[in-house]
Amino acid sequence: MKTSRNSLNQTRAPVYEALENFRRMRVVPFDVPGHKRGRGNPELTAFLGQQCMWADVNSMKPLDNLCSPVSVIREAEELAADAFGAAHAFLMVGGTTSSVQSMVLTACKRGDEIILPRNVHRSVINALVLCGAVPVYVNPEVNQELGISLGMRREQVEKAIVEHPGAVAVLVNNPTYYGICSDLRAIVKMAHKAGMLCLADEAHGTHFYFGGGLPVSAMEAGADMAAVSMHKSGGSLTQSSLLLTGPNVHAGYVRQIINLTQTTSGSYLLMSSLDISRRNLVLRGREVFHQVADMASYARQEINAIGGYYAFGRELMNGNSVFDFDTTKLSIHTRDIGLAGIEVYDILRDEYDIQIEFGDIGNILAYLSMGDRPQELERLVSALAEIRRRYQKDAAGLLSQEYIEPEVVTSPQEAFYAEKESLLLTESEGRVCSEFVMCYPPGIPILAPGERITAEILEHIQYAREKGCSMTGPEDPDMIRINVLA
Repeated sequence: MKTSRNSLNQTRAPVYEALENFRRMRVVPFDVPGHKRGRGNPELTAFLGQQCMWADVNSMKPLDNLCSPVSVIREAEELAADAFGAAHAFLMVGGTTSSVQSMVLTACKRGDEIILPRNVHRSVINALVLCGAVPVYVNPEVNQELGISLGMRREQVEKAIVEHPGAVAVLVNNPTYYGICSDLRAIVKMAHKAGMLCLADEAHGTHFYFGGGLPVSAMEAGADMAAVSMHKSGGSLTQSSLLLTGPNVHAGYVRQIINLTQTTSGSYLLMSSLDISRRNLVLRGREVFHQVADMASYARQEINAIGGYYAFGRELMNGNSVFDFDTTKLSIHTRDIGLAGIEVYDILRDEYDIQIEFGDIGNILAYLSMGDRPQELERLVSALAEIRRRYQKDAAGLLSQEYIEPEVVTSPQEAFYAEKESLLLTESEGRVCSEFVMCYPPGIPILAPGERITAEILEHIQYAREKGCSMTGPEDPDMIRINVLA
């Protein structure tokens, strides 16, 4: 984290303070929301509490306006920019999906090329559907043992830049869901040398700005924009996020882009949670995330001692496609005990009352952050040991690869809006998909609009469904049929 400028007091929380002042004024509300400080909806007030209902207010002069902030929201954004070492920061109430899409829409317009890894969150490809930009995919290296996609190799990024000199930006995951980081500093330098912007999806990297010994943050690495999911490791309310920009990005234009899609009724519950959480991170983040990293390290040792599981960490680092590793991540390979990750995920929840972040074909992720305690980690370790004893079986026949290299036929926007027809999924091989298919979480598409449906992909989808993955994306919620280009 960069040192705060003396002119900014990071112990302040301007939005929260303004809400407290407003509450004490006891203003009579003849505006929205219609629950009128909770009086009109007593059941909701009983559920959420009076304090929460009082804070759910409309934009007004004393409380500023998210679409065009001039007072307390602007102050909160200035404090966030200072805390994260950015030139500007924007409070976002549409989740990091909104932050990612605003970032891409700022950099790209119809027909522009953008260089990015294929293992991006669906929000990135959704942004390409909206703006009409054309993806240039850098297929990530795959760890054959774990079956997971890694980061972007420097040589691959350089090759994509040379072959597509007109591309406007390079987008990087920092980190991936599994905690794997590319060489962000080098990629930033390559992008800037070619006159391109560098964008970072930091949905899972908020803590990089406040923890010692963690991978480099996007702003410190010199990236131009970063989407930061404060509600994940940052501790704010679900759906709250930040969009950070560097000095070479026009903040006024970014605000215009944000206002194209973000609500005009910004939630003060979400904004105040961003404000308070930013203050908490500045004051306590370094100590907290040091403890989180220590807990994750302890858990990895204990889980690996069980046998059969592999809780992986910094030993994967190779100086390139795994340039760094987020040591707060507790990612565990399960296939060697004969169970898919999603099967372990379901058993933990249904039989042990333990809810982890996600399970996929070969791995699970237990998301650790500031609210976790050692005794709960002990419970997780014990449950995993018991699951191995009760359920271990032969691993033969289990699929191993999470990532399937796509065959891109046309741009996401062209495919999404093109004439299409509905086919049985089992009869779609060889056709071009016009919608998304993914397991959620993590929300990385197996198929995206404009990609060819192959036998390998169909096998992957069928296997994931049989193992219990939550499949989303297609128009048909039962996923019996899929839309393809006519």
